[in-house]
Amino acid sequence: MSKTFILLGILFLCLGLFWPWLKQLPLGRLPGDILIVRENFRFSFPLTSCILVSLVLSLLLWLFRR
Repeated sequence: MSKTFILLGILFLCLGLFWPWLKQLPLGRLPGDILIVRENFRFSFPLTSCILVSLVLSLLLWLFRR
């Protein structure tokens, strides 16, 4: 359990350090992401981005378990 928290802390630290570059990635604006804009309403559901992130994380976890 403590190893998990240490790894999560390192992950959050890396995300924080690389955030200026990570926010320039087109996640949330990919083809297949749902965006509904009305007069006083905005709904965004990044379907394709979620699938892409899930595939990358699954691949990384699979590689680390080997």
